[in-house]
Amino acid sequence: MPPVKGGRLARTAAMLCQDELFRLYLDRRKRHKFDLTPSQLPDGTHNEQDARDWLCQACRIESRAELDHNPYAAATFKGIRTRYGRWRTTQRSQA
Repeated sequence: MPPVKGGRLARTAAMLCQDELFRLYLDRRKRHKFDLTPSQLPDGTHNEQDARDWLCQACRIESRAELDHNPYAAATFKGIRTRYGRWRTTQRSQA
């Protein structure tokens, strides 16, 4: 069977993982979730590969290409984007 090709969602996910602000969101989310201090998990800890790995794990997929073919993964990804968008909006209003 040929490998699954990614479409719009896979491209969006790749761009999201390249986004520095999204990676900052992951830093702060992890700090909050595990009650860590900034010295234990500084801003800038997540790199593009970490973001990709986190996203694949959260969506229960092996490759971002699956986002365009797996309804569960697509819905999970859309939820992640929504929560990130809300967080980004609050960051702007606090600046």
